[in-house]
Amino acid sequence: MRNTLIASAAFAGALSLPVIAAAEEAAPAAVPAPFTGNFTLASEYIYRGIGQTNRKPAVQGGFDYAHASGFYIGVWGSNISWLSDQPGDISSSIEIDLYGGYKGSFGSDFSYDLGALRYHYPGSYPRGFVDADTTEVYAGLGWKWLSAKYSHTVSKHIFGWSGDHGEKTRGSGYLELNASVDLGDGWGLTGHAGHQRIKNFGDASYTDWKIGVTKDIGLGTIGLAYVDTNADGGAGEPYRNAHGKDLGKARLLLTFGKTF
Repeated sequence: MRNTLIASAAFAGALSLPVIAAAEEAAPAAVPAPFTGNFTLASEYIYRGIGQTNRKPAVQGGFDYAHASGFYIGVWGSNISWLSDQPGDISSSIEIDLYGGYKGSFGSDFSYDLGALRYHYPGSYPRGFVDADTTEVYAGLGWKWLSAKYSHTVSKHIFGWSGDHGEKTRGSGYLELNASVDLGDGWGLTGHAGHQRIKNFGDASYTDWKIGVTKDIGLGTIGLAYVDTNADGGAGEPYRNAHGKDLGKARLLLTFGKTF
């Protein structure tokens, strides 16, 4: 469940150099590398406000390829425990995400992002277990430091959820609003609010939010965020694991991230 909000964001500053001589040719702009990698250590893997590692640390990372035309593909992975924490003989302990899409811009400050994402959970499962593998298509729109995104489930189920009466949960959706503000000197401020709607299972729908601060220390970026949800009351039981822990409870998230 790759979410660029859970991995800490680095903010790049711009340097302005004086013109030495009017006749001197300007240096050509650096061409962005088509291949990039990312690595994150997190105090917990939290996705859309819900804990994925039973409040234990997570190691995450991935690779991306971005073509000059705007098309991109990528892969990302993390350890998880939310499946093996459930009753029954389940051995899955890793999540692998495959995604691709197209990014572009218009005007001077607007951008857009269209794509598809496949969440894959390799492992062994008991007979009759609803497949947790999920496919979503998404569309995003950005303006300067603010962005909005909607993800729509097109697989039969979303993360193994079935409806109140065993129905498919295809058509579930997640709407989110994100902000990342450069405060200067390597500091950044991030904010997030989202709503997960589970089709045919209203009690499992909920809203989550996050606010955090990041600091680029050269070797990477450290992030600290406060994460919370309203997944309590009627929605409490769907997000309580076999150990009785409330996976949507408010907590602090500490991360260290590096892009290379």
